[in-house]
Amino acid sequence: MNDVLKQLYARAPAGMKLGLDVMRNACAQFGHPERSFEVAHIAGTNGKGSVAAMLESMARHAGRRTGLYTSPHLSRFAERIRIDGEPIGDELLIPILGDVIAKCPDLTFFEIATLCAFLAFREAKVDLAVIEVGLGGRLDATNVIPSPRVTAVTHIALDHESRLGRDVASIAREKAAIAKPRVDLIVGAVDAHVAAAIAAEAHARGGMMSFAEHDVDALAIAQSVTLPLAGQHQVRNATVAAALGRRLGIGAESIRAGLESVRWPGRIETVSTPEGDILLDAAHNPDGAEALATYLRSGALRWSSRALVFGTFDDKDWHAMISSLAPLFSHRFYVSPLGRAATHPEAIASAFPGNTPPTTAEAIASARKAAGPHGVVVVTGSISLVGEVRGRLLGLKNDPSVAL
Repeated sequence: MNDVLKQLYARAPAGMKLGLDVMRNACAQFGHPERSFEVAHIAGTNGKGSVAAMLESMARHAGRRTGLYTSPHLSRFAERIRIDGEPIGDELLIPILGDVIAKCPDLTFFEIATLCAFLAFREAKVDLAVIEVGLGGRLDATNVIPSPRVTAVTHIALDHESRLGRDVASIAREKAAIAKPRVDLIVGAVDAHVAAAIAAEAHARGGMMSFAEHDVDALAIAQSVTLPLAGQHQVRNATVAAALGRRLGIGAESIRAGLESVRWPGRIETVSTPEGDILLDAAHNPDGAEALATYLRSGALRWSSRALVFGTFDDKDWHAMISSLAPLFSHRFYVSPLGRAATHPEAIASAFPGNTPPTTAEAIASARKAAGPHGVVVVTGSISLVGEVRGRLLGLKNDPSVAL
């Protein structure tokens, strides 16, 4: 790994600090790169990465020069910062990263990554930057963006309760706090009391809230295209993305083309191997696990049997996640993902019996044998675990995993 990236990774153990003052000062020090391009700013518990990828694809098909900033990465850090659909090259990333690290010693890993994205997008002269919120919204480093063209809250569910609030209404208010005066805030499918919380926050900040599903043209497009991303939840995400695209003036044909060609790996993604299929899904909270379970229960699947490889982190509600998934599998294998403190596999096995192989590689091999050549191995529970397995399957170079 490059020495500059090693310096960045040395910041990871400190975690993510919520607050904007340090980030605002850093942006000012570099001449406010966050003001150099139009921005679509996207928050949500689940779906925000998919929506961001869909919208970037639409804009690119419309002929716009695009930036896409998402987190965390699956395989390489450079995946977080994309220009015209491709991960940033080292020739642009490394000098920017080195400059930020040298001049801003107080920034966290995530703040450095965010500032580097802003600087890279300014250097590349992008027309539109699609920016995914990292954590929450109100105090997330990305919320230094002063006046985006459009904002969105994709979906709300329980996650990161210790930092965002113990109920979905509190979490919704934190995420809706990306709303800006006279800027559209597009909201995905949410319950009525969550919608009320979002509306109150958005209106208090001068934002103009509307529901994606009320945009009949966006809904019609999302329901009629053939999405490369599987699962009914992706149709809901596509509706939000199409509504955002329409607010940005992207034509219907470019919206369709963008949705039909979007790439977002690790989200109900099937990798075929000589031994059989492996399905990778980055579900990392109860809502995401239930979306995966809904897909597996759909009855339209081609596999004769299933084996589960599951691993998650200690700060996640693993019991709710595995409660959704375990009944769908006769063979279960529990592992410890890389990146931060993992839930002990033995603890999961005590609730829902399964095997606890010493390594992820052994878990995959055992699950593959249990599923048989016509069965599927499903790998889920954390983005880190999916990235590790995907990298091994596809022969990709993996940077260390950082769940920030």
